[in-house]
Amino acid sequence: MFIDVSELKKSYTTGVIKNEVLKGLKMKLGKGEIGVILGPSGSGKSTLMNIIGGVDRGDSGKVIVDGIEINKLSGDDLTEYRRKDIGFIFQSYNLVPNLTVGENIEVVSNISKSPLNVDQVLTAVEMQDKKRRFPRELSGGEQQRVSIARAIVKNPKLLLCDEPTGALDYQTSLSILKLLQQVNEKFGTTILMITHNAAIAAMANRIFRLRSGEVVDEVVNQVIVPAERIEW
Repeated sequence: MFIDVSELKKSYTTGVIKNEVLKGLKMKLGKGEIGVILGPSGSGKSTLMNIIGGVDRGDSGKVIVDGIEINKLSGDDLTEYRRKDIGFIFQSYNLVPNLTVGENIEVVSNISKSPLNVDQVLTAVEMQDKKRRFPRELSGGEQQRVSIARAIVKNPKLLLCDEPTGALDYQTSLSILKLLQQVNEKFGTTILMITHNAAIAAMANRIFRLRSGEVVDEVVNQVIVPAERIEW
């Protein structure tokens, strides 16, 4: 398995109160698959994604990504792991406002070891004609496309998406989900996505339902629905 998480525990202490967020969580996702994590607020979705992405560390348990046990990496190696292997897409686009579309993507390309061609990526997200525009000149859906381009230009092994359509309307959401499906197919990128929208699970290979810090249900889809056919 490309992602293999076992017995993962994570807690935070505030004053004298200890909050157990992940309670021996287990999950696996194959290389080149799309995984969707569902669950209510407070179920541990973002904590799990942050640990897989190398932003946070678990207290105990194993997190193996592409054969690397990332919870044993040093601080410097963890930084290198995030830079080289992981692409992040968030609900907030986090674009640099005074840089053009092309420059926002080139910033990431310039610090990556084996980046994809910037123009190829812009074409893949259908933003080639907006290369010289600034973020303020784009719609929300267009800004999310740029954020996806910025994430994939580094040629990451794993794309982590935290509510990537949460701030978008229905039609724009379908467009973004279709784009993510195309990225998965074209570049072979493994994708793990957090969403509150259960309908999106239809496009995933595996669905993980979290509750109170544990995976309480896992479904392997036998039929993958094209993103443009998803309804909610």
